[in-house]
Amino acid sequence: MHALTTPTEQDRLLLRLEIEDFLYREADLLDERRFDEWLELLTDDIRYWMPMRRNVPYGEQDREYTVERLDMSWFDEGKTTLTQRVLQMKTGSHWCEEPFSRISHLISNVRLLDVEPSEVRVSSRFIVHKNRLEDEDHVFIGRRIDTLRRVDASWKIARREILLDQNVLLAKNLTAFF
Repeated sequence: MHALTTPTEQDRLLLRLEIEDFLYREADLLDERRFDEWLELLTDDIRYWMPMRRNVPYGEQDREYTVERLDMSWFDEGKTTLTQRVLQMKTGSHWCEEPFSRISHLISNVRLLDVEPSEVRVSSRFIVHKNRLEDEDHVFIGRRIDTLRRVDASWKIARREILLDQNVLLAKNLTAFF
């Protein structure tokens, strides 16, 4: 998309298709365990954050998710820790990913929230299915809010907020990338 101050509906549609293709490509890289290529899709200053979810009474929905940089979270990572996770999995001695899990990412409901010339905020829904060994089968469902940044004519993920529908995780580990 060209640097526009007010994109037309056609521009927004084309941009959404471009963003959808980017997110689908990212999902394929993760599903195919092409983690080094996936890391290249991340900016150096990425914020990868997954708050914990709580059961709250009616009227207190603002307390449903833990507060960023204040409360505990499932993930609060940058490029360095994401890279270290990838390197650990590639050693072959990462106990919870040896043998590797079979993972499928399904991405849908992609919507553009904010459009700036070099950054776009995007909301999407996901289902991540993880199967390992004979008896480990887990499904994670939720919403992502991504900030994508245009870097050298390509999109990169500058921020990812992962909002799981589950508040209790029955999986033995959280090694999957969302």
